[in-house]
Amino acid sequence: MASHEEESDISPYELLNVSIEATDQEIKSAYRQRSLKVHPDRNPNNPDAARKFHELNQAYELLLDPLRRLALDAKLRVKQARAERFKTYDTKRKNLVEELEERERAFKKARVQKQKEEVEVYHQTERIKEEGRRMREEREKATKERERLAEEEQKHASMDADSELEPPPLDQFDTTVRLKYSLKSHSELTTKENIASYLSPFGSVDVDSIVFSMKAKKSKSKSKGSGEAAPTHATALVPFKTISDAYAAVTASSTRSSSSRVDLSNMEITWVNNKEPLILGWLKKMGKLSAEGTSSNSSPAGGAANSTVDSNPNFDRSSTAATPTPFGAPAGSTPFSSFPNLGATSSSTPSFSFPGSGQGAGTTTAAPGLDYESLTMLRLRQAERESWRGRLENERRKKRMEHERAFGRPSVVRDVAQ
Repeated sequence: MASHEEESDISPYELLNVSIEATDQEIKSAYRQRSLKVHPDRNPNNPDAARKFHELNQAYELLLDPLRRLALDAKLRVKQARAERFKTYDTKRKNLVEELEERERAFKKARVQKQKEEVEVYHQTERIKEEGRRMREEREKATKERERLAEEEQKHASMDADSELEPPPLDQFDTTVRLKYSLKSHSELTTKENIASYLSPFGSVDVDSIVFSMKAKKSKSKSKGSGEAAPTHATALVPFKTISDAYAAVTASSTRSSSSRVDLSNMEITWVNNKEPLILGWLKKMGKLSAEGTSSNSSPAGGAANSTVDSNPNFDRSSTAATPTPFGAPAGSTPFSSFPNLGATSSSTPSFSFPGSGQGAGTTTAAPGLDYESLTMLRLRQAERESWRGRLENERRKKRMEHERAFGRPSVVRDVAQ
């Protein structure tokens, strides 16, 4: 503040309108009088009121400080002595002194202006640096955001691809079929054990979980004296142990193949929910199960296998006689209970052509004694094994990716399928 007072042309004594010999009490009285005149609250329309009041406070504080007042008095005395000497100078010397003082004031003003410009340049440079830093941070943030979105998109695409390759889970009713039959044609199917034994050529059946009911045909004309009518038809829910066995039963019923080892006359076998399981649709989508020749009501892909067998001139039809298996026959005598012994030579091994494989479409080499229901079941079981291996491969791939993200190095995952 002292430098500001040195540069100011107005003396604190002049601001308070007191003499250089004024006492502290006179200075306080003069300050109170002057402050009432220049206070901003009393001069709301004067834009310089706040500045004048601030200068008055600074002058008041300076004059009440003994040390600062002594320095100010010495400065004023030197200035007054210089003025007295200036009066004794002749005109030429006065002009020289005035010219010197003018140059000093101009130099001081130029120095102050230069300092002000340097400060402005410094602040402008700092603003430019800050703006550049902000723009660089925004670019880096935008780049990171794009990389994050690209990584998430790639991750979602990979997850979608894995989810498409991974087969859907089996529902609890995917292996259950609905059996409708006439008791007149199948009078022996009145117990769970008989139903399980009758369907055993297709595969193993969960006997304890079979649910069936027998109903009589509704008649509009009933005599009041007649008793309860005898049941004429029955419905059963039969759960197989595997979906391939259930698929074989539904396919045999929908195609009404003459080569079936089970008498399916006056009998209908459908899926319990009247729609095929999701796993079958996935197998068809992946090209592991043909969708051609599928019955419109409930059965999948049975006709495709039949057309494949019919198109093969080397297929032995003499071994697939349409002789129904008598009730109570052993399950081992049918091609549905287990795979037949195809021999060790390559000539007796069946070769199946799935859609999308390297072999020619429609080429099938069947072993003797293998009818088209067995062929279809074999294809389905092979597709199930491939989907199971694909699921294990996807799990191993996910574990490797998680290990690499966590530890930064590839992991060794043992092949549990072997």
